[in-house]
Amino acid sequence: MIDLTGRVALVTGASRGIGRTIAKRLAKQGSHVIAVARGENAAETVREISDAGGKADLASADVVDASAVDALIAQALEKHGRIDILVNNAGIARDQLLLRMKREDWDAVVATNLTAAFSCTQAVLKPMVRQRSGRIIFISSVVGQAGNAGQANYAASKAGLVGFAKSVALEIASRNITANVVAPGLIETDMTREIAGGTRENWESRIPLRRIGTPDDVAAAVCFLASDEASYITGQVLAVNGGMYM
Repeated sequence: MIDLTGRVALVTGASRGIGRTIAKRLAKQGSHVIAVARGENAAETVREISDAGGKADLASADVVDASAVDALIAQALEKHGRIDILVNNAGIARDQLLLRMKREDWDAVVATNLTAAFSCTQAVLKPMVRQRSGRIIFISSVVGQAGNAGQANYAASKAGLVGFAKSVALEIASRNITANVVAPGLIETDMTREIAGGTRENWESRIPLRRIGTPDDVAAAVCFLASDEASYITGQVLAVNGGMYM
């Protein structure tokens, strides 16, 4: 069993879906989780972790705001003295065919999905370098690998995370810090549950494992990359997609 006891893990976009499940799984493995979201949106995540006997703090921040990110990291360091794991999960989608896509929708998606990950990663690097240890994990998407019509902004932001992670991995490897990517495929969330029956069956038929993934499938991959078992893995993309893209 993966043991993350004593580690401090910061998870962005921890209010629901994949982010909430990642936060809960990290706490179950022993981490003290800092659940980050706008306002009080991650309060339920913190409550569920506490009710299960885990440790978690609620952190209110808009990760698009670089100054808010710096303040968030400073507060975390003041309280815990270290940050061992960063999971860049916060993301949005504003889908539209490129011919009709508004510039503000492009900018918003890139700012949340890619630039915020830059801000969070840059902010944790100094303490991780001082510790000479750390795990940085980016949540990308199969769309960032294969593309998808109507999601040019989302695909670009998620593909950007891959190149960013590989560059970061090269820069910080000598400090015993790893940077890796988890790229989920079609995952069971509020959004996918709304897919109509025939369309859903069509999607499932395109997945060799013949099922839609669960947030727990993604969280398990994140916990592995955050653990000592993955200490010799860096700059890699772990696809959690049931084989829908290889």
